[in-house]
This record gives sequence, C-alpha cells and structure tokens, in this order.
Amino acid sequence: MQKTGIFYGPEKGSVSKVAKIIATELGEGNSELMPIKEASPAEIEKFEHIIFGISTLGRTNWDSDHDDNDWDQFFTQLSKINWEGKKVAIYGLGDHINYPDHFVDAIGWLNEKLKPYNVEVVGKCEAEEYQFNDSEALEGLFFAGLPIDEDNEAEKTLARVRNWLKKLSQEHTF
Repeated sequence: MQKTGIFYGPEKGSVSKVAKIIATELGEGNSELMPIKEASPAEIEKFEHIIFGISTLGRTNWDSDHDDNDWDQFFTQLSKINWEGKKVAIYGLGDHINYPDHFVDAIGWLNEKLKPYNVEVVGKCEAEEYQFNDSEALEGLFFAGLPIDEDNEAEKTLARVRNWLKKLSQEHTF
C-alpha cells in the first residue's frame, strides 16, 4: 500500500479533526498529514493518492485578522503540479442546518479548480442520505466528494469516513 497524502485547510477545527480521523483509519504509516498552506507542488507530487480536506465556512468567513485563505494560496500552484497518474479524493465540511442552500459547496469549488488539469477525482458520494436544499458539490445525484457535518451530525462522521475509505480502497486502490 502506498502512502496517501492528506492535505487540509484550514489548519484548525473540524477539517483538521477529520483529516486526523482519516489518517488513523488508513493505519499508522500509511498516510502523511499536511496543512494545505504548507504544501508545495513537490509535496503534492510525492503521492499518487491524495485526499484534500476543505471547509465551506470557517475562520476566513468571520475572522477579520485572517487575510488569506489557505486554499486560495494553493490554487495559484495547481498549474505547477504534475497530476499525471494521481487519484484525488475530496472531503468537505459543511452545515446542513444553518446553510442548507450552500451545503459543502467548497467540495464543488475545489473539484472545479482541478478540472482544467484533468485531475482524476474519485470518491463521489450519493446525495440521498443527506438533508440539504442545494450544493455546488453536486454532480447529478452524487457529491464530488465526502460531505461531513461536524456541527450537526458528528455522530455520523466516523461511519461516513470508514465507508468512504472502504469505497476508495475497493474502487481506486487507495
């Protein structure tokens, strides 16, 4: 089994918590965790299997002292990465109660940013088990990645992560 690179942002909060859950579930020594703001193209290129973690709402939405979004900085580096042979899975944090019209939109934003580079994005999840009104992460009946709602459904996170990783393992040799 090759190591999986788990890149996430923002660095604190639920996105980080879920990154650590994923790393634990993959098993000791099978993954490397790194905040996306520290990731260089060379760091990304070390891995054939990559998991990106992103939040639709977070510190950048309410903290005026926080000027730069970690992901916005990373997006400027996308064209410098050799994406050939890489499989990318995305998980995203959202709040289906307070923001049902924008549930895990950031999964969709990240997915769209990767499309011009022909990145193979894997790990889609059926939308039917989630309650929400709309999401930019939807592709037909599927989310472009794994939605997580730590604010309202934290008790479902571990099972959702395990099921998603099992699917990635079976379908994409993660």
